[in-house]
Amino acid sequence: MLLALMPLPPLHRIGLIEVEDLTPPAPPGFLQLRRQRLRARYEDGTESEPFAFDSVERKALDAVVVAPYFRDDARQIVIYLRSSLRPACAQRPLASRPLPEKDTLGTMWELPAGLLEPDECAAAGLAACAARELEEELGFDIAAEHFLPLGHASFPSGGVIGERHHFFRVAVSPHERGEPSEDGSVLEQRAQIATLTLREALELCRSGDIEDGKTEIALRRLAEVSDEL
Repeated sequence: MLLALMPLPPLHRIGLIEVEDLTPPAPPGFLQLRRQRLRARYEDGTESEPFAFDSVERKALDAVVVAPYFRDDARQIVIYLRSSLRPACAQRPLASRPLPEKDTLGTMWELPAGLLEPDECAAAGLAACAARELEEELGFDIAAEHFLPLGHASFPSGGVIGERHHFFRVAVSPHERGEPSEDGSVLEQRAQIATLTLREALELCRSGDIEDGKTEIALRRLAEVSDEL
């Protein structure tokens, strides 16, 4: 029996009214806590009771995610991944772990990604950022106009920070890959680079060997447009 699918109802337009800004003085660091008391204002003009809400802000907010690919002699789509050190994941409190973790916790396979610089916060700047990150992390020097959107932007952690991820795909030639310039941070030192077929990468997502959420989203989107590549 086939069930009739219902379209999503239109989302309500809910406004936010700041009742009080309780943000503490900003200490040195990459992230800043924003603490507020807010009210929700609904379409019928009514308002909620005040509620407390904490979020995180940073100067560089949005990021790009790049899926570089080529077809091998067997016409299989091959992608590149790079290992990344993520201290926040590595330092997950023992008491908060519902399941045992790997001994490599905090080091993950990811697609190239990075934050937009202030002068890149525009549509053209997104592709420029993607080109810069691809060179820094994999060593491919490709002009920004060759980067194509890979679906819509998404919110990776909307309950904490308003960051959007902007996804791109780009065709590369494995013979033209140079030495990655990197960004000079410890987090990018001694990174490993791997090539594998898109089919293999998706299987590693299913098995949990690829744990990075933005990477899995981009790989699945790349598979959806594989006939165009």
